[in-house]
Amino acid sequence: QHCSSGVMRAKLTLVDLAGSERLKQTGVIGIKKKESININKDLFALAKVISALACRDKKERLSKSPVHVPYRDSKLTRLLRDSLGGNCCTVMVACVTSWNKY
Repeated sequence: QHCSSGVMRAKLTLVDLAGSERLKQTGVIGIKKKESININKDLFALAKVISALACRDKKERLSKSPVHVPYRDSKLTRLLRDSLGGNCCTVMVACVTSWNKY
């Protein structure tokens, strides 16, 4: 972001969402199970935010009213709000495996 003084500002957010595998197949219990459930909820909320942002411009042009983006649905989306919406450049890196164990 360019400021009036000519200084560029940046923000770096690193989020580790490891452990969001299918619970039945991994057999996790206790705290790890709760963590996996929360990660899956956060990923679902993130998907809803990204979907709402992708559809926002088109819907606002057609209906002339603002579209709700559900940033408050999870801690993850609240944390990433500045990086997802507005005037920003965002890079998302995902490490995905096709290993059938998960």
